[in-house]
Amino acid sequence: MYSILDIETTGGKYNEEGITEIAIHKFDGHNVVDQFISLVNPEKEIQPFVVKLTGINNKMLRTAPKFHEIAKRIVEITEDSVLVAHNAQFDYRILRTEFRRLGYNFERKTLCTVDLSKKLIPEAESHSLGKLVRSLGIAVSDRHRANGDALATLKLFKILLTKDSDKTIIKDVIRKETQGELSDRQLDIVESIPSETGVYYMHDKDGEIIFLGKSSNMKKRVNQHFTKSGGRGRQLQKATKKVSYEKTGSELVALLKENEELIRNRPKYNPKPRSIYFSHTVCAHTDEHGYLVLRGNKAKTTNDSFATFNSMVAAENFIRKLTREFRLCDKLNGISEAKKNCSNYDSGECDGACIQKETTDSYNKKVEEAISKYSLKNKNIVIVDKGRDLGEYSAILIKDGHFKGLGFCDLNHQINNTHILESIITPMAGGDNTRHIIETYLRKRRVFKILDLK
Repeated sequence: MYSILDIETTGGKYNEEGITEIAIHKFDGHNVVDQFISLVNPEKEIQPFVVKLTGINNKMLRTAPKFHEIAKRIVEITEDSVLVAHNAQFDYRILRTEFRRLGYNFERKTLCTVDLSKKLIPEAESHSLGKLVRSLGIAVSDRHRANGDALATLKLFKILLTKDSDKTIIKDVIRKETQGELSDRQLDIVESIPSETGVYYMHDKDGEIIFLGKSSNMKKRVNQHFTKSGGRGRQLQKATKKVSYEKTGSELVALLKENEELIRNRPKYNPKPRSIYFSHTVCAHTDEHGYLVLRGNKAKTTNDSFATFNSMVAAENFIRKLTREFRLCDKLNGISEAKKNCSNYDSGECDGACIQKETTDSYNKKVEEAISKYSLKNKNIVIVDKGRDLGEYSAILIKDGHFKGLGFCDLNHQINNTHILESIITPMAGGDNTRHIIETYLRKRRVFKILDLK
């Protein structure tokens, strides 16, 4: 649990500042579950430069509650959570100073989004909140007001959690809070996992990920792990001290995240990832008459292939599908062994390439259209699909036919602006396996839309 925090102050000498406004959004890693926003009477004058920066003046604060009147609410909303702020050292110091004046020792764990963004978005020109969120296309209102900056920090933190492929943030938090055997509270956390699409992580007492997987129903899948019999299953159940999860909305995003994070984390109880996920390919090559013909082959190299499969039967079925969809020739594609024309020529479903009646230019154009529809090769596109919540979309970036990474956004201009899109995207390793995952998914299921990059 996290408490996303922002504080505005009077300015002035170190440790003599007073709080003028505070905003806290309690965030469970997926949704805001509580919030507290209030002006605060600091019982001292505000520095003129602060009035100009924030728009908060002394008159506005005369009837606002004093800090001792809201202190209990701050303690309650931040209890059992990690404080997250942009320059957390400042906000935490100010809070502790105010509580110390009341004779109360306020202690919380903290995370700083400045430090996290320097680690996870090192290429950013600036890590100040204003410039950073602008570069990520995050819409911000009420800049330099507590709630506006807290909401901007929350949106930034969501992106940082997505970019944290090594899961260092959640592992560090769990390592600090998990002690001893699995408690009733932790079992309740497992029970609270949603019946939604995403990736789930099973952690040991040190916070290390010992198993991860993806599912379109995470709650059901985790329950299966905890009821599974067998030696290895019982070992996993005993070693698991906490389960965390990350909603993805899109099953394709879940597949890609699972693939990436299995390689990065190499969990103890997951099978070792295969070096290659497919066994057969479909290639197009030119025959002696100049026609492009389709053939299934064992996977040796993907250089001349445009589709990958897990069996020769699947590859041959795909060739049959393309032959019907694009009026290709059974004989040229090895489906028919006719000595002259194929039977589809007689029925009008083939345009006569089998007897050289259809020109090579006309026929090869249809083959190229088929390849273009079902292959990522040389494409520059964004695959847009469901996001984690209503109004959000997932975006999968493909450049020059290679998978570059994925991210989440809620504004069209974040997708349409290539520079902003690349800032939001979490870079991930591309290759033959990720291409296989994406192309296989797109052949079988629909996504929201696919956009060409300009």
